[in-house]
Amino acid sequence: MKTYTIKHIVSAAETAVEMKSGGLEVWATPAMIGLMEKAAYQLARQEGRETVGTKVDIAHLKACLPGTEVSAEAELTAEEGRKLTFKVRVKDQEGNMLGEGLQERFIIDPERFMNKLR
Repeated sequence: MKTYTIKHIVSAAETAVEMKSGGLEVWATPAMIGLMEKAAYQLARQEGRETVGTKVDIAHLKACLPGTEVSAEAELTAEEGRKLTFKVRVKDQEGNMLGEGLQERFIIDPERFMNKLR
């Protein structure tokens, strides 16, 4: 299957305290999920598809501090009509699994999608 990987340095602005999702100065789960979604989105874009995220099922397995280099990988595992399913994972520079799970995205026509919202 096809994969896409993004490398990223965790910033102080992405801590649970800063994002108001917790009380510690560790990488926030919403920031981790955002990076996972970005990897899945970019993989779909490589295939010429515009998508929107519709579902995440993620386990945040290990904490890390700002300054940690992480890599998020998305792997396209299933296509059902317009629905794309990705296995997503994030590891630190030592290879420790920080998070993993699934993300679903739907293929859309951007103009048609936006016109429905107006």
